[in-house]
Amino acid sequence: MTRTSHLLHAAPIRIEAHFQSLSRHIADFSGTAAAFICAASSIVVWLITGPLFHYSDGWQLVINTGTTIVTFLMVFLIQNAQNEDTRELHAKLDAVLQELRAERNMVHDAELLQLTPDELLQEARAGD
Repeated sequence: MTRTSHLLHAAPIRIEAHFQSLSRHIADFSGTAAAFICAASSIVVWLITGPLFHYSDGWQLVINTGTTIVTFLMVFLIQNAQNEDTRELHAKLDAVLQELRAERNMVHDAELLQLTPDELLQEARAGD
């Protein structure tokens, strides 16, 4: 593999890593009081400027466009963060199932795979 082709393959990985990091930070921040204060402050500033712009169509367009853009981008960022959380949760659940199987000397138990999450919890508690 040449240096150029190696760099071309590495770039998408770095971009994905940066995007995941960015989406995690934004998703974490978006649920804070500071984020709410920023959003509420933006609305207050927009309302205060209403008389200055005579409540014009352009004035209304600013808030409509701004909220649409923010909502559109947040959908992708929050979805990415939720996907990452889901992958981590599944990995942890897989580890728990492997521990249960190892504890009971099971390599594969079809019955265990058919149990609901509540039944799995009851089985785990019954083993204690």
